[in-house]
Amino acid sequence: MAASNILLLGGLIFMTCSMAFASDPSSTPLQDFCVADLKAPVLANGYICKDPKLVKPEDFYTSGLHIQRNVSDDCGSGSDSISVTEVPGINTLGISMGRVDLDIRGVIPPHYHPRASEIITVIQGTIEAGFVTSNPENRLISKLLKKGDVFVIPQGLVHFQRNIGNGHAVALTAFNSQNRGVVTVGNAVFGTKPTMSSDLLAKAFQVDDNIIHRLQANF
Repeated sequence: MAASNILLLGGLIFMTCSMAFASDPSSTPLQDFCVADLKAPVLANGYICKDPKLVKPEDFYTSGLHIQRNVSDDCGSGSDSISVTEVPGINTLGISMGRVDLDIRGVIPPHYHPRASEIITVIQGTIEAGFVTSNPENRLISKLLKKGDVFVIPQGLVHFQRNIGNGHAVALTAFNSQNRGVVTVGNAVFGTKPTMSSDLLAKAFQVDDNIIHRLQANF
């Protein structure tokens, strides 16, 4: 093969490999729906489908999203989710949602969702929402949100919400997973069972062992 042809072929390969391709995750259903059989004894990645002939409108329905959540915990917040266990018709659809209530100065502490991105819509009050980019930058990206504002949090990144207004705050959340998972950073580090080595944590956080023991006692 002539040298010029080799160079041309190499250039085409380089251009092809340099292109960026993007698409939505493949989630083409094989049937109209797969309502979860929550009582099925079989374990699966998700839930076994109920017989379509037994499906009812109630399998796709729930209520109560308008009800204020209890905010009496130590963080002054309350949240819940509407997932496949509340609405069996969500099974295999890759969606879920929830409600967040924040008392004055209440917070949703730093946490992440291993299986979902999140979109937040404020419907009452003033909320700061933010997330932290991955190492090594660890950049904080946050935004002050008021009624009607929307903020997106990418999958797997540590994030938080806090009420910085003068009254009760409420937000609706949506996820691109029927089971998003939640890992709260404080619990995952200081509340392990059995307890993680205080010496390890003291070195990791560059603090005295006594500080670690006090933190672990809170979880």
